Amino acid sequence: MDLRELVATLPRAEQRGWRPERYELGRPGDREAFVEAIREGRVRAVADTLDRQLRELVREEHPDRRLDEVELRAKVAERLGGRPAEEYGAWFLYPWSGVLVHLLPAEAFRWLRTRRNRYKITAEEQARLARAKVGVIGLSVGRSAAITMALEGLAGELRIADLDRLELSNLNRLAASVGDLGQHKAVLAARALSEIDPYLAVRPFFEGVTADNLDAFLGRGDDRLDVLVEECDDLEMKLLVRARARELGIPVVMDTSDRGLLDVERFDLEPDRPLVHGLAGDVDPASLRGLSTAEKAPIVLRLVGGESISVRGAASLPEVGQTITGWPQLASDVALGGAVAAHVVRRILLGEGPGSGRYYVDVDEVLERPLLARPVALPSAADEERAAPDAAPRLARGGAHLGVDEIRRIVAYGVRAPSAHNGQPWRFRFADGVLECRGDPERGFEALDWEDGATFVAVGAAVENIVLAAGAMGFLAEVEPFPDPGDRWLAARVAFRFAPTRVPESAARWAPFLAERCTNRRRGPRRPLGEEAAEALVAAARPHGELILAASEGELAEIADLVGRSDRLTFLDERIHRGIMEGIRWTREEAERTRDGLDIMTMEFSAGEREAMRLLSRWSTMAMIKRIGGGRILENGRRAVSSASAVGLVRVPGVGPRSSFEGGRAMQRVWLEATRQGLAVTPLATLPYLFARLERGGGEGLDAGQRADLAGWRDRFRAVFGPNDGQTEAMMLRFARVDAPPTARSLRRPLDEVLEIAPEGA
Repeated sequence: MDLRELVATLPRAEQRGWRPERYELGRPGDREAFVEAIREGRVRAVADTLDRQLRELVREEHPDRRLDEVELRAKVAERLGGRPAEEYGAWFLYPWSGVLVHLLPAEAFRWLRTRRNRYKITAEEQARLARAKVGVIGLSVGRSAAITMALEGLAGELRIADLDRLELSNLNRLAASVGDLGQHKAVLAARALSEIDPYLAVRPFFEGVTADNLDAFLGRGDDRLDVLVEECDDLEMKLLVRARARELGIPVVMDTSDRGLLDVERFDLEPDRPLVHGLAGDVDPASLRGLSTAEKAPIVLRLVGGESISVRGAASLPEVGQTITGWPQLASDVALGGAVAAHVVRRILLGEGPGSGRYYVDVDEVLERPLLARPVALPSAADEERAAPDAAPRLARGGAHLGVDEIRRIVAYGVRAPSAHNGQPWRFRFADGVLECRGDPERGFEALDWEDGATFVAVGAAVENIVLAAGAMGFLAEVEPFPDPGDRWLAARVAFRFAPTRVPESAARWAPFLAERCTNRRRGPRRPLGEEAAEALVAAARPHGELILAASEGELAEIADLVGRSDRLTFLDERIHRGIMEGIRWTREEAERTRDGLDIMTMEFSAGEREAMRLLSRWSTMAMIKRIGGGRILENGRRAVSSASAVGLVRVPGVGPRSSFEGGRAMQRVWLEATRQGLAVTPLATLPYLFARLERGGGEGLDAGQRADLAGWRDRFRAVFGPNDGQTEAMMLRFARVDAPPTARSLRRPLDEVLEIAPEGA
């Protein structure tokens, strides 16, 4: 036997088929067939990574936890359910390679294999896509599209058709092996698809699509294709396929591999739409049969957009039949075309469009307009250091006269009070020895506040600072809340009386901490509050209100969950989200220029978290997170409470502006006492704001789902802090023992913007 005869005795690669053999060893007959395949020598290699797959599956099912080895083994054993590992899932033998692979069951396999699609494709969308039937005719660009669709899990069934065999000249654009030369393109594509997902239903049409099998390929009724990707070379078949797809209401997608040219024909939406947007005219497909390339050229040019074709493409066309045998295609064009076609198929299947039309995804055109041409100077460590807050004026006792300098000094301490989102919603006017303290409706946190309660809490806190600062300077401040029923925004008049002999006890205790008080969101391990500190905090709220402390593990866990849920609710509400983002200052320069809002550095985010916040500042991003049911990253308050020594609720009798004002005074005294105790304080205002809107405003601005959530949370909140009938919940505060001051402190607007001093006698 000579060498040629010896080679001829070897099996042709194509004879080994395209469909993998499936064995489920717990199923009758499969174990015997499995053993027989091994004994016959059809298995050349085995890939049994089931344990690794199970471990990865378990980890992906618990993305928020780092499972230790013991937990991993336990959950894997739970998955196996007492079955031997070899009987779990399925084994697939690929005859053309002789590789035997052990895989998870179909549902788990597909869930894990497409896990990284989340959340560009939601779980619900992935399930819808898995029921789709997609056809691909022509396996050059079509193969790229089919592979991409299989990778993304865009179909439960793929029908593929091509009558050609792989030639050497095809290897400039098709990802195949030289060992595959001479094989049917449909066989090679079917193998590639089954190696990505052996559970995928693949129906190859080895003779291509013809007039005889077109109906079988497109299907009818429940078997009808949902989308067709048409990439065949035969001009007659292009038109014939479209005509039939139009009759059946099947949308057609085609990429032409030049300038990213994409055609979309939504015959599902436009049953009378002319074929190829009317570019084919009234040509009868049968009339094209037997025409030469030159005779077809005018129609081809119209179909590919002759006037818009690339320069290199235009130069190539006249060479067809002269120096080249066919339309040139590059691997990069084919890869791009397959990706774009698959993208459009996904959008059509999900009901997102696009509509019918011709589109260009021209990479060269994009590269001519860079979005970022010059290097970016990223912030250095020094740039991230925030300026220190304004220096505090001296609080030393002076003379008996309260002049301009003294009142400026006192109000400078007043405006160091906290306010929602550091909006600083206050204005002051000093005339004839009396200081008017007003709320500023233009600077309230309207998106979340109800009936301006947060504004009056802030003004109350500022007035408490004023009282304490005046006391330290030797003046007794007498506060008259809401002296004019006809002037809603006049929160208080404060008169000052010189007291030469004594400093009020409250001023002596808390005035030294007026400049030191700030928000500190740093986190660390939970440390106990201590009985003495707790008693001092509770006492500080009196006589303006009361402080209810929650410090047990169970209480803090419940509050952490509620705060996290409320954070997510607010971020996923478009109106509130807009208000939050408008108040964030992203750079040191912005913070110093506006001197209001929340400096992002006060949030104590890592660099990665700050970049994530920039992404989340776009409502389009939040809308998608809301749609997919995500948003755990938004629950910053949950993480804050996780390191809390205690959480306190400041509550005062009654409802309305005066109650909020008194609540602000109580809150400020508590905060100052916490500062005296060396505690870090973080406001947790969202829940009280939302509960006020729900109960006193009927949930105005909230949808039915949000109102229902809040009603359920309210019951849980009462279980921790007790009933609140007829009371205002002014503020919730987190107290923690941390080892470092805040990275940054919020700045304040210039005093002259908020304080007016009238000429004497005016």
